[in-house]
Amino acid sequence: MEREPEPTELSRRLTDPAPVIALGIALWVAATVVVLIVGDRGSSALPVCLAGIGVGTVGFVLFLVQRAAARRGSKTAQRGLD
Repeated sequence: MEREPEPTELSRRLTDPAPVIALGIALWVAATVVVLIVGDRGSSALPVCLAGIGVGTVGFVLFLVQRAAARRGSKTAQRGLD
């Protein structure tokens, strides 16, 4: 019976979530700029855009803190972030 070959390890560039998170925040910033340029103050688009920027930023900071703790070897850090 043949064994299936082991999957190859993905490169660090493909597994690092930091650029994706940063791109998401940048897209929320771009959406905020568009809403401000259009000037539609009566809609709820501006608060949604600001919330997207805020939640994305908080999430990114938490990710960076956890990554730093994992690299430090802290017992409470999530594994696999280094």
